[in-house]
Amino acid sequence: MLQHIRIVLVQTFHPGNIGAAARAMKTMGLTELVLVNPRMFPDEEATRLAAGATDVLESTRVVSSLEEAVNDCVQVVGASARLRSLPLPHFDEPDDMAADVIQNAQTAPVALVFGRERSGLTNDEIRCCTHQVSIPANPDYGILNLSQAVQILAYEVHCAWRKGGESGFTYQRPLEATPPSREQFLHFQAHLGRLMQESGFLTQPHARTEEQLQALFARAQPSRKELSLLRGLLSAFESHLSK
Repeated sequence: MLQHIRIVLVQTFHPGNIGAAARAMKTMGLTELVLVNPRMFPDEEATRLAAGATDVLESTRVVSSLEEAVNDCVQVVGASARLRSLPLPHFDEPDDMAADVIQNAQTAPVALVFGRERSGLTNDEIRCCTHQVSIPANPDYGILNLSQAVQILAYEVHCAWRKGGESGFTYQRPLEATPPSREQFLHFQAHLGRLMQESGFLTQPHARTEEQLQALFARAQPSRKELSLLRGLLSAFESHLSK
């Protein structure tokens, strides 16, 4: 689905912004970049600021008009900070835009279009779009760098995609946070109970102390590594009891 989502940059002046936009795209799983009459491309500055996203730059298409960039798209969303009088559907919130884009991108290409760094998109270019979107920002200083705008909308698209039922997205977890198996946790509980008996901590045969401690560790949800540390601590106490 993400492969159907196209980022279109119109007459980008600074080549570094092209590289930064490519990097912003790749972090969100977007790979198709189309440039409409860029001032300079390819360029070393674009490659430098793309960092590890040079593959996006290498597959970038350069075209001579916005029409050529979006003619095959079923939805074209123009990013604009200015309200226009044109009768186009307008998304006030990027997440609403993203949800709509994800639906359309299931079967056909869609495009997110960004204008020039200083002046944005012209009215004629907005007329090539089917929708508009704005990024809510500080009304006293709502100026976003081109690559920042790309990053925000690309993130919203990725967010809408990964929350879908068929994305298959897996959230990263540190290996240390892997929870213990039930068997490992039962071994720990048995170890703890045995040490409490041997140390004389439990003196009443019907005391609920053991159950309460087990409930405490269950609520704490220790990771495998943390449980291993606790087992090591118990073993150290045991070694002193046997002397």
